Amino acid sequence: MEDITVRQASLDDLTTLQKIGRETFYETFVDTNTEEDMRKYLEESFALEKLTEEIAQPNTRFFMATQNNEAIGYLKVNSSDAQTELKEADSLEIERIYVLKAFQGKKIGQILYSKAMEIAIDEGLKSIWLGVWEENYRALRFYEKNGFEVFDKHIFRLGNDEQTDLMMRKQLN
Repeated sequence: MEDITVRQASLDDLTTLQKIGRETFYETFVDTNTEEDMRKYLEESFALEKLTEEIAQPNTRFFMATQNNEAIGYLKVNSSDAQTELKEADSLEIERIYVLKAFQGKKIGQILYSKAMEIAIDEGLKSIWLGVWEENYRALRFYEKNGFEVFDKHIFRLGNDEQTDLMMRKQLN
């Protein structure tokens, strides 16, 4: 397999982040949600204004995975006050690991996950946590295989639909 490069994303990458985010989310969840809820979520969550605010947030970082200069996925991590829920100074949140469908099953998610681990270890953090939809079995298996354990649940709103996310954590030290 050709080399995969992971680099920090910048404002210049906004439209690529938007495209990958919308495409990946849609492909993953279209079969289990209404078209209206999907449309609403994609428009709101991946609006360029929202992505601009997120990438400008000092405690949020995006990392782009590329192969042959083609963007194939990205990682979004949050620390400190940028975390969506826990806001723990000694933990890192993985908010998104998105990989385009054509590249799934090729260890790209593992490469992006490894980048998150590298950040957490380099910063001396105690844990990494995330939320994953309880019916996203592929993602649940991925995180369990990487040592994450469920510690709580929260509601994730997709359009007008309330869904349950399992909150998972991996202790680092």
